[in-house]
Amino acid sequence: MIFLGIKQFRDPYYQGFAAQISFYLLLSIVPIFLLLTQILGYFQLSVGDLVQWIGVYTGKQVSGMLESLTAFSSAGAGNVVFVIVALWAASRAQFAIMRITNYTFTEGKNTGKGYWWERLRAMRTMAVTLFTIAFSLVILGYGELLLQTLVGILNLDVDKYINNIWMYLRWFLGLALYFLMVSYNYYILPTNKVPFRKILPGSVFASVGMLLVTLVYARYTTNVANYDIIYGALSSIVAVLFWFYFLAWVLCLGILVNKVWADTDSTKSFSKRVPVERKQ
Repeated sequence: MIFLGIKQFRDPYYQGFAAQISFYLLLSIVPIFLLLTQILGYFQLSVGDLVQWIGVYTGKQVSGMLESLTAFSSAGAGNVVFVIVALWAASRAQFAIMRITNYTFTEGKNTGKGYWWERLRAMRTMAVTLFTIAFSLVILGYGELLLQTLVGILNLDVDKYINNIWMYLRWFLGLALYFLMVSYNYYILPTNKVPFRKILPGSVFASVGMLLVTLVYARYTTNVANYDIIYGALSSIVAVLFWFYFLAWVLCLGILVNKVWADTDSTKSFSKRVPVERKQ
């Protein structure tokens, strides 16, 4: 798998793909927050509280950048035209990942069925991804309350341990929700669909990888990095851009894991089917 992955990366098409995706993620973050604001409003969840919760995992510089991005007016967000335009803008990153996925799974033969068709598919994928993110945030936001309710219904005497139970449980839920979002994207992004079992290795790799990258990068930005010295007022943007860059690498490596896993599996299956000729 490692040798197949190295061979795949020799293709010049992969040079700079993570920077391209991270750039589009940065451009997509404002419309994503605009749409998330409308969805989370139905559940009485504040975006400010959400940004504060994200800051626990991503560090002060990243959360500060996200907090400044949420200081907008959402007037007119109920307009259908606004929703379509925001989805179009938010789906840039999905479109870039879609092109990489199609190029990888077709061994460089094409990047999709055409710009407009793939762009509309990217909008649909982003819409489902947004609802997945909103569902994840609702679960994590009300998870402790739901856990307390469940404990009360079952009459379990664990009230004094409820905070510790939720602290460990939310990591499991976070990883499961990461996996749900990543596996859906890996399954729906290829133009020619592949069986769900063939995208499981890359989904597990990307889910764990994104969680680890976020935790490590949060520690790095908090304790080691000091972007203010070099970038000044742009330090928060640079911190977010680097975070997106590392996440883009993990997402694309997950796609590559699916490809080389399938190639390795098909090679093994073929070697089992073909009998070995014996020397006379």
